Amino acid sequence: MRRFFTVENLTLLSIFFGVLAGVFIPELMLKLKILGDVFLSLLKMIIVPLVFTSVLIAMLGLGSISRFKDMGLKTVGYYLTTTALSVSAGLVLVNLINPGEGESFVPAKTVQVKTLEPEDIVWSIIPSNPVRSFVEGKVLQIIFFAILLGLATLAVNREKRTHIFNFFDGLNDGLINLTRWIIKLTPVGVFALVGFITADMGIEVLLTLWKYAVTVVLGLFVHAFVTVPLLAFVFGRYNPYDYFLKVREAVLLAFSTASSAATLPVSMQVAEEKGKVKKETAGFVLPLGATINMDGTALYESVAAVFIANIYGINLEFSQMIMIFLTATLASIGAAAIPGAGLVMLTLVLSSAGVPLEGIGLIIAVDRFLDMFRTSVNVWGDLNGAKIIDRFIKS
Repeated sequence: MRRFFTVENLTLLSIFFGVLAGVFIPELMLKLKILGDVFLSLLKMIIVPLVFTSVLIAMLGLGSISRFKDMGLKTVGYYLTTTALSVSAGLVLVNLINPGEGESFVPAKTVQVKTLEPEDIVWSIIPSNPVRSFVEGKVLQIIFFAILLGLATLAVNREKRTHIFNFFDGLNDGLINLTRWIIKLTPVGVFALVGFITADMGIEVLLTLWKYAVTVVLGLFVHAFVTVPLLAFVFGRYNPYDYFLKVREAVLLAFSTASSAATLPVSMQVAEEKGKVKKETAGFVLPLGATINMDGTALYESVAAVFIANIYGINLEFSQMIMIFLTATLASIGAAAIPGAGLVMLTLVLSSAGVPLEGIGLIIAVDRFLDMFRTSVNVWGDLNGAKIIDRFIKS
């Protein structure tokens, strides 16, 4: 019986009952919106410290600046490249398919966002005051600061570096536990959000989700079976489809658990024993990938942001698309490798484009289903990263 009452199953039930409540007792669900707002606030609360510690720990895990220049720089470069490619694929597909377009369920309400100049994009990444960036939740600046601080910390003596690493590693573990606790509140938050949206906009809005889900899955398949294999053929010089058959156990586990972290031990085992990746490479690239490589998550966030904007009747400008691209690419490296954590990062992407956060309630109905697909893509990208980078690392 306990197996049945998991967060995932309770979330599915809360979606069903939220829709029913929104249809039959709309007045009550409009008042219960505060529960959904509290859930969203908790998600936003955890963003800044979680992103900062995750990125900093990944940098400190390199051990030395020389290792960063060799394996670390290649690994981070690969992961940023594949994430950027996945976000690009997502943005192209969502603008071609336009899920939700023409089906605005919100009265004429267009969010105006200042058109960004090139220098604005630069200053949105480089902070002049890191403390202010933390207070205002400017995630791109926080990530930039965390990377620089990580590199600088690698230059201090080993004893001091160990103390710093232990402190932030413990803090990161605590934040991940806190994130898990917040995720456990998902059924309550989902019930309130879905019920409110159904009461406020009508049940028709939920019927548009099939087009959104198809767009996300299509984008994930393009990235997993076209983009990543192309990189494998060109740079790794191996057959990615044959490699997939050897490491499929990890990909399938990722699909069933929707957790990169839970899959990591299996990923390392199959990469070394069946994929013939050197132990040193797998031991560094795969754990780092479980922390910063979120190709599938980043693609889903970019599609979700445009879909929600379409539903709300918001016409996104090119500058807003650029911000979605940058935020989805860079913020994904701070996504905790646990189920449902993509929702935490999605609040950042929506905020960067001026899209209402309440729109998250629209896509939660299919989030768990899509989470399994995008986590599989994340892990598949990690496994290929280890195989490709292994070719360029000296024994």
